[in-house]
Amino acid sequence: MADWFETWFDEDYALLYAHRDAEEASLAVALALREAPELAVGPVLDLGCGAGRHLEVLRRTNPQAFGMDLSASLLRLAAAELRPWLLRGDMRALPVKDGALSGACLWFTPFGYFSDAQNRALMLDLGRVLRPGGALLMDYLNAGLVARELVPEDTLERSGVRVQNRRAIEGGRIVKRMTITQVDTGETRQVLESVRLYQPTDIEALAADAGLRLRTVKGTYAGGPFTEDSPRWIGLFEKLPTAES
Repeated sequence: MADWFETWFDEDYALLYAHRDAEEASLAVALALREAPELAVGPVLDLGCGAGRHLEVLRRTNPQAFGMDLSASLLRLAAAELRPWLLRGDMRALPVKDGALSGACLWFTPFGYFSDAQNRALMLDLGRVLRPGGALLMDYLNAGLVARELVPEDTLERSGVRVQNRRAIEGGRIVKRMTITQVDTGETRQVLESVRLYQPTDIEALAADAGLRLRTVKGTYAGGPFTEDSPRWIGLFEKLPTAES
């Protein structure tokens, strides 16, 4: 399970999540810029950027924004004009100097992939690379809603691909096992998603340890308040000044 993310984020992923589109990205970026104007100026990292749907929107306002992702397949799907601003790398080793960023954005749940120790280390590293006053946007799932409304099994078909999904909560993680079948050839593959289900208070505590203070929380990309039934938990944090600064 530890390396599921190294093999899953490919063309099949892009096809199955195509409904997460540019319109949704535009809403999400507009919300981020309203709540954290710091993201409009200076170097901002879109971490786990995939094919760059959020980065493309963000760069219309901030031409210093750049992205990083581990998936070569998704990076290849990025628009040609974005490619000079994309890095391929593992978020567990951010190639960024201390205090170099005015902001970092983790859109559509690229947090919680790893062990608790590695997730904590990632949060600490995000605190390290942000300058005092810098902003961190965490677009995460609503753990309570995921647990309450879990659908154990379903099947969907999209653009010639059939997917059988089996979901369970295992060891505090939401685990989705997928059998993907190419309808025309019958070829199948097995893939996995596994994300740690952190409660909002857990994320706030991790961020506090990284020197980050929660500024606001939203529950939708349109900016609705967070409630127990919100589809997302979108937290905006700011980096506190250090004793030396």
